[in-house]
Amino acid sequence: MELYGQHSKSLPQKIIIHLLEILLLWLSFWILFQNGGTWVESKFAMDNAADQLDRRILIFIFNVVTFARLGYMMVVLLKRKIPWEESISVPFAFALYYIGFSLFVLPTAKPLDIVDFLAIALFIVGSVLNSGGEILRDKWKRNPENQGKIYTGGFFRYARHINYFGDILWVIAYAVVTRNWYAAIIPAFLFCFFAFYNAPKLDSYLKRKYGTDYDSYASRTKMLVPFIY
Repeated sequence: MELYGQHSKSLPQKIIIHLLEILLLWLSFWILFQNGGTWVESKFAMDNAADQLDRRILIFIFNVVTFARLGYMMVVLLKRKIPWEESISVPFAFALYYIGFSLFVLPTAKPLDIVDFLAIALFIVGSVLNSGGEILRDKWKRNPENQGKIYTGGFFRYARHINYFGDILWVIAYAVVTRNWYAAIIPAFLFCFFAFYNAPKLDSYLKRKYGTDYDSYASRTKMLVPFIY
């Protein structure tokens, strides 16, 4: 976790990540609206409900919003060093969203209904918790009076890693829109990654950095899911 203590613009890595993600967006568009769905259908014997566009449009809107939102966070808010291996691992992770959910939605012919509108609301809530929490924290950290202090306000008063919880929510929303049970694999994997690997490792780093202040914060604030876990 030493990376969390190293600051760098990492401009080349960010450029590569964004270029690869743009490629993934194009691939998702090809799968959803061009010949990609037909190609997948012919090669893998997967049903392709090509006449149901509304659900595919919604998935692609999710893709574009996610790309824009996390692109802003990476360029403006991310201060830590990005190692070269993340130039591949980050786009690979987003391939699960942009490409994975585009594939999972292909066989779904069901028109949009109230469940999908609830999923849209969940996507918005998750995005706000993730990006909004980071923006508020960045604004707080810019105040010289807060140097060396741990941020426990805003959405982070509800969970120590509320931004990760937001990620889980908007990924669940993706899965719901596909109406494909196999899509649940992605948010389930993401929850396990955050709950049993990333969040505990980040906790260890923050405990070393902030000491008893972090112990006090951790004693009164759940790690990942507000008020539960």
